Amino acid sequence: MTDIINLMNDLLWGSILVYLLVGGGIYFTVRLGFIQFRHFGHMFSVLKNSRKADKAGISSFQALCTSLAARVGTGNMAGVAVALTVGGPGAIFWMWLIAMLGMATSFAESSLAQLYKTKDEDGNYRGGPAYYMEKGLGMRWMGVLFSIFLIIAFGLVFNSVQANSIASAMNTAFGIEPMYVGIGVALLSAFVIFGGIRKIARTAELIVPVMALAYLALALFVMFTNLDKVPDVLVLIFKSAFGLQEAAAGGVGYAIAQAMINGIKRGLFSNEAGMGSAPNAAASATPYPPHPASQGYVQMLGVFTDTIVICSATVAIILVSGEYVPHGEITGIELTQRALTAEVGEWGGIFVAVAIFFFAFTSIIANYSYAETNLIFLEHNHKAGLNIFRVIVLGMVLFGAVSSLPVVWAMADVSMGLMAIVNMVAILLLSGIVVKLAKDYNQQLKAGKVPTFNAKDYPELHSQLEEGIWDDHEELKAQVERNK
Repeated sequence: MTDIINLMNDLLWGSILVYLLVGGGIYFTVRLGFIQFRHFGHMFSVLKNSRKADKAGISSFQALCTSLAARVGTGNMAGVAVALTVGGPGAIFWMWLIAMLGMATSFAESSLAQLYKTKDEDGNYRGGPAYYMEKGLGMRWMGVLFSIFLIIAFGLVFNSVQANSIASAMNTAFGIEPMYVGIGVALLSAFVIFGGIRKIARTAELIVPVMALAYLALALFVMFTNLDKVPDVLVLIFKSAFGLQEAAAGGVGYAIAQAMINGIKRGLFSNEAGMGSAPNAAASATPYPPHPASQGYVQMLGVFTDTIVICSATVAIILVSGEYVPHGEITGIELTQRALTAEVGEWGGIFVAVAIFFFAFTSIIANYSYAETNLIFLEHNHKAGLNIFRVIVLGMVLFGAVSSLPVVWAMADVSMGLMAIVNMVAILLLSGIVVKLAKDYNQQLKAGKVPTFNAKDYPELHSQLEEGIWDDHEELKAQVERNK
């Protein structure tokens, strides 16, 4: 079984996805006029009124926190350490590059998710890749395929990965048996996920910003106390990315390939750009400005925060600590804990254990919310089926806590890769609509207006959009004006 999983990983990540994700990122970057660079400041401007929502949706800030809850987890602490160990410091350069390109891809998929969103039987906004595949492309079969891959990946496998990291961190820091950690995490997860999407969003909104800021503050402290080492770390990353570090010893091509594959793989696992996961959260939001593209800007910020900010913090901690050993046996969350302990003392390992607990716990509940949206797409809000699925998810959390890391990571890579392929094909086919949305938004912005989506301006989309979804913007506009 392990051999089959590894063979699929080699095929997916050795060629197909590297070209598809990098190529797709370049394509959207160019077609959208380098939007992630030209409008970098506007991402933050959109957040000014991001706390508002109507009765059908969560706020844009809650959608951002939910997507960050899924993004900011093991990929930032354990995944970066794995990329360093297997791919060398050069993997970090490729992780940064895929994030910068991925910001444009994230804009595309999240804008489409907002455009094609629907309301479920409880009156909540739902949407994501499965929905724009069905409505935008007229290919429900493609949406079904994507939903199945997402449910396997996020509802089941990824939650095992998160639980595995929590159990490993708690065992290293406190000596707690993985089984007991798994039971505790499963019970906490049950309390939140049985409360539905709004409870998940509120929980993410409370936990994610606090833990992210605390982790960044500690990383900055480590960097400032090792300022003399920072230039050498940057030089090492860039040299390794292009094989200059290995040139003297030969094997340059292999070294670059390993850095690229592991950097892109771990980068995607962490920031999820192009994978089709974050759009599920983006579609649940009430956007302000009331235009699909505004959620594209919000989710671009999510990619930047996850990889360029938080992943880089982990890289800095590990590389300045002296704990990093190329191809060493110590990897994953244990390497991050050892690095921080070497810099700040014994409490550093405890801090990482607590941080990974909260980051990975919020990832579990956010991952579940993505899977729930896609299960609703498949079976139209079947309540009994939903509860059965919740129990299965909790079982996978327990499984992950006691299973071995390499097998779990390998399963995660396969399921993530299949998801990404289906989603990337869909958003490339719908790229013309993405460009129209971006132009419409930015023309209104330049004219000094609050960008507002008017479905009547798009007669070609009329039959594809759910009736009433994009009709009433005035109430939200008035609410924002009153609070200025």
